[in-house]
Formats: sequence, structure tokens, C-alpha cells
Amino acid sequence: MARLAELFVTQIYREELARGATAKLIEELTQAAHDVAAEDRAGQAWSKANDYPGYTSYGSLGDLPERHPAFADLVRVLDRHVGRFAKTLELDLAGKRFSVDSLWINVLDRGGHHGAHIHPHSVISGTLYLAVPKDASAIKFEDPRLAMMMAAPLRKRDAHEKNRTFVSIAPKAGTLLLWESWLRHEVPVNHAKSERVSVSFNYAWGTQETD
Repeated sequence: MARLAELFVTQIYREELARGATAKLIEELTQAAHDVAAEDRAGQAWSKANDYPGYTSYGSLGDLPERHPAFADLVRVLDRHVGRFAKTLELDLAGKRFSVDSLWINVLDRGGHHGAHIHPHSVISGTLYLAVPKDASAIKFEDPRLAMMMAAPLRKRDAHEKNRTFVSIAPKAGTLLLWESWLRHEVPVNHAKSERVSVSFNYAWGTQETD
């Protein structure tokens, strides 16, 4: 009988943080995200100038952990989960460690979307979802081999998830997702009547471990 080997697997890390010790942190981050969005005039201007459908601090604030203690607490939580994901991926860190390279707020209005993209200059990227109303966008991941499939036929509509060309993951408030930064992804049109709020981040590798 023929045997199949599953090679070059793409892994997505998922954890639910809106429970246990981190449940209160999700509430604090949600309030902090709204407070920052209301006060960040530069971010509001950047979002408008770049046609971002809502608000993002991506182009205006690089110091959220220093600006608000909830984001500093979040980084400590993320450090643990990124470390676990790196072990799952069996990455050889060569005595160095990951550290957060950037972290930003996203407030996506109804009708907003975010086109397909990757996160260059980092190794692990992710998003923590703070508010996910009914009919809010999922996140859609793309098979990284897609550009090389050339003459391949389409996948069946009921194909197993591991064989699909695109896979959407519907988060809820408190969902943490991590993936390798080269993985192309997008946020389809947000049909929710209220805002979809999240915090995205990148982790870079190369900081020397110290005792």
C-alpha cells in the first residue's frame, strides 16, 4: 500500500487568551487600544492619507509598550508564546533570541479590508484579537507555493484543509495567532456593523542571549 509523506508543513499557532490569568489583560488592552486611537492624531492622519479603513498606529507609534503598561504586559505574554512556537518549528536559534520588533493597533471599520501581504524583515508575526463582532472578517492565509503551481487544476471545494490553496481562520476576542512572517495573508472585507480591533506584531531574531 502506498505511503504518503507530508513535507514542508506550514504551521499556524493558536491560543485563546480571553480566559484564566490573561482574561483581564484582554479587557485592559481593548480599552487601551480605544484610548490610543482617540488620542493619536498622527496615526489618524496616517490612516487617512494611506486609505486605511479605520485607524492603525502602524505609521505613527513605535513605543506602545512604553506608552501604556497593558502593552508591556502583552509583550511578556507574547514572548512566552513566540518561544513555544519557535520550539514547535524546531528553529536553531544559535544562542540568540527573538525580540519584539514592532507592535501596532488596528481598528478596522465596516467595509474595510487589508490586501494580501507578508511581513519582511521579521521571522514570526502574529495578531491578538481584542474585539471581533458578528460578521467580522476572518484572516485568510495563502499557500506559499501558489505562484509555482502553474498548470495545476483548482482544488475541490470540499478539499481537506491541508490541501486547500487558501485557508481562513475566524478568530474571536482573545484569540492569538502566530505564523512565520513569509506566509502571505489578507483580511477580507469586514461586514461587521462595529469595529474589529486587534494588535499585530513582528518578532525579529538575532539578539544575543545574556546570563
